[in-house]
Amino acid sequence: MTLRLIRSLWIWIACGLLFLIWVPVMAVVRLFDRDPLVLRTGRSLRLLGRLLIRVHLPTLHIAGLENIRPGQNYILVANHQSIIDIPLVSFLPLDTKCMAREDLFRLPWVGWTLLMSKEISINRKDPRNAARAMLQCVRVLRGGCSILIYAEGTRSSDGNLLPFSEGPFQLAIREKIPVLPVVIDGTGRNLGKKEILFRAKRPLYLRVLEPVAAEGWNAKQAGELRDLVRERMSAELRRLNPPA
Repeated sequence: MTLRLIRSLWIWIACGLLFLIWVPVMAVVRLFDRDPLVLRTGRSLRLLGRLLIRVHLPTLHIAGLENIRPGQNYILVANHQSIIDIPLVSFLPLDTKCMAREDLFRLPWVGWTLLMSKEISINRKDPRNAARAMLQCVRVLRGGCSILIYAEGTRSSDGNLLPFSEGPFQLAIREKIPVLPVVIDGTGRNLGKKEILFRAKRPLYLRVLEPVAAEGWNAKQAGELRDLVRERMSAELRRLNPPA
């Protein structure tokens, strides 16, 4: 327990120092970023994400990057096991705006980086807010930038997939943007839901599956597209975690 506490203190203090250093850096980048989607500022945020993961000193297993076609934007659909997922996806070589909980944007330092990068805030309990977030997603996609959505809406407590919402898949069909499934594993075994102490260090896995084209689907088939993508992601999780 003592070693776990010491290691956790080191990680949180190091992450806090990174944010203290990085907010002014991002502010300078943002000042000179004239792009409507502030893509350069977003890249600086993703660099911070990679540094935050490196502080944790995990063994990283990243695969499937060949499934990302240069110049193509996607609706990335990822599973959600831990708060670590958010910086982990920074290793994907894509300009991406992440849809994140509204309350994260109100946090000092963390929220400031999200605001400067124009990430997408959502309150799923407020239908009007959720509708505005989806409209913002449309503008981002039409501007040539990808969107990352955690389709479960919350973190899984045991690593198993929770039900997916239809929203990302309705958006994909309407905008004719391919869905890119992203499978995350190991983060929950390092820092579980509602935990603040890191567990024993475990490898982190980031898997990019083959994209699923949205052409040929209609709005009434959004549930079928959702189930197809979810099953592919579930199969990959089973492959990463075979029965003992």
